[in-house]
Amino acid sequence: MKEPSVVRLRKPTKLKRARALGYKAKQGVIVVRVRVRKGGRRKPRPSRGRKPSKMGVLKFTPRKSLQWIAEERAARKYPNLEVLNSYWVDSDGRNEYFEVILIDPHHPVIKSDPQLSRIKARGRVFRGLTAAGRKARGLL
Repeated sequence: MKEPSVVRLRKPTKLKRARALGYKAKQGVIVVRVRVRKGGRRKPRPSRGRKPSKMGVLKFTPRKSLQWIAEERAARKYPNLEVLNSYWVDSDGRNEYFEVILIDPHHPVIKSDPQLSRIKARGRVFRGLTAAGRKARGLL
């Protein structure tokens, strides 16, 4: 059976990288691995008639990195959590794999942590406030 595209992990694959990005082994912090298909945006082909050059199917690219897309998918899967950061893990011929660090901003352990309690912004990944989002917007 095929593995789902967003999988929760017990611990990070690259612990050193995860800790550099703010991961801590405590309650309220989880890590998920996200699979994203390589390549540009797949735009659905229009079913009604028009000039082929005006279909708007080819050469369309998202103005987002695959890493940012992976963060958004993880955030949609866990709506009560916020994305702290993410990092590249692996790639094969078809997919890229990223690990996304998520935190629960309402957990008492997170609220009492001075570094992690600063994450208060709701939906920060969807507004491009993570490192991957800021880089794609040209701010880093």
